[in-house]
Amino acid sequence: MSTTPTPPLGGVLETALYVDDMPRARAFYEDVLGLKPMVEDSRLVAYPVAQGSVLLLFRRGSTLAPVTLPGGVVPPHDGSGPLHMAFAIPAESLEAWAERLDRHGIPIESRVTWPKGGTSLYFRDPDGHALELATPGLWANY
Repeated sequence: MSTTPTPPLGGVLETALYVDDMPRARAFYEDVLGLKPMVEDSRLVAYPVAQGSVLLLFRRGSTLAPVTLPGGVVPPHDGSGPLHMAFAIPAESLEAWAERLDRHGIPIESRVTWPKGGTSLYFRDPDGHALELATPGLWANY
């Protein structure tokens, strides 16, 4: 075991999901969730979600080779199957989100009330990823 202190982490900066049909995925994330792209090209779109938090959508299979940029090389990565991520929402917006999903024809797959008092709504994006809207109280640090 190392006795050297672990340097601090500042949070999760990026979360990546891999999609089969970028126009379909963009329509969902932009129309249903109201996200606005800050970077986009043929293989990815980056959405600012909150201060210091970015959601990356990559076209599945488009990141299997290293990408050389002027500042260095981004290693290859990819993902398959249904993944999961959660968006933090204020408790007072939970029902407004449930209504918004309903208006867009997005079924709520599950609603969970957590022991610490938070509530989560689970639903799917067009690629089958399990998305969650979670109010404070889900985790000890949220």
